[in-house]
Amino acid sequence: MPAITEPKLITGNANTSLAKAIARRMSVHRGMSVGLVDARVERFNDQEIFVEVFENVRGEDMYVIQSTSNPANDNLMELLIMTDALRRSSAARITAVIPYFGYARQDRRAKARTPISAKLVANLIETAGVDRVLTLDLHAAQIQGFFDIPVDNLYASPVFALDIEHHFKGQMDDLMIISPDVGGVARARELAKRINAPLSIVDKRREKAGEIAGMTVIGNVEGKKCIIVDDICDTAGTLCKAAEVLMENGAVEVHSYITHGVLSGPAVERVQNSVMKSLVITDSIEPTEAVKTARNIRIVPTAPMFAQAVLNIWNGTSVSSLFETETLVPIYEGMYQRT
Repeated sequence: MPAITEPKLITGNANTSLAKAIARRMSVHRGMSVGLVDARVERFNDQEIFVEVFENVRGEDMYVIQSTSNPANDNLMELLIMTDALRRSSAARITAVIPYFGYARQDRRAKARTPISAKLVANLIETAGVDRVLTLDLHAAQIQGFFDIPVDNLYASPVFALDIEHHFKGQMDDLMIISPDVGGVARARELAKRINAPLSIVDKRREKAGEIAGMTVIGNVEGKKCIIVDDICDTAGTLCKAAEVLMENGAVEVHSYITHGVLSGPAVERVQNSVMKSLVITDSIEPTEAVKTARNIRIVPTAPMFAQAVLNIWNGTSVSSLFETETLVPIYEGMYQRT
């Protein structure tokens, strides 16, 4: 059934620049102004979160744009409270647009007496009243099954493929895709297939959490321009160490394409001082000033993809079409020209 109401966007404080960019892109696609719903998301003196929506949302198709990034607990609570405010204001449908899904690394019980926090977060989101979730590069694909509502998981690899073809034009035969661990092989293989490049793996062994005992390169990287692919870069310790090991094994350059640039603690300084020539991240997490000014960190926008995904959900058309690189070429409007 065709949609009657217009899609309406609302955002918390997690990533306002991305929310505004999505609204701008939707305005271009719709040929009419699409703004963010006027609302305030504030904190009382004791840090309780308060939300007030200043516009009528009765019967509306609402899209709440909120990454659950650092501070994860505050941003998650903002999402839940905004959803509750919209549900109690009689919104017809609420879609949570979560570019970065926090707690996704706690997707299973690795040891006895530990939680599966990703499942708990899924329960909280559903209970708050969300009807649908739109996210990007979940750390573990099975998290989609933690929800009993539809979950659309977009992928950064089609955008990364366009970016690689643009920035490594004429050098594609020299490239090799690297998975920084065995667990990320499927993600790295997906990008390798898109750009028709060989695949290698850095196998790491840990003595205990946060400490790497040793790294071994599986595959011949000698004379290659290596591109490390992963979904999350937190403290960047493993990433920078993997880059060093690759250079020691004969790589001529090392670049990294990481979807979610958490980049906490000393991460930015480590990246700038590392042998990596470039680190490419998306804007799924609001970049800090240090990230924006870092000499070898570059940010790829996700607003065109999210804007189109929101419109497809609103129209009731395919979201999976955005998994294809060819579909994204016109969406990114000349940013990447393919020959």
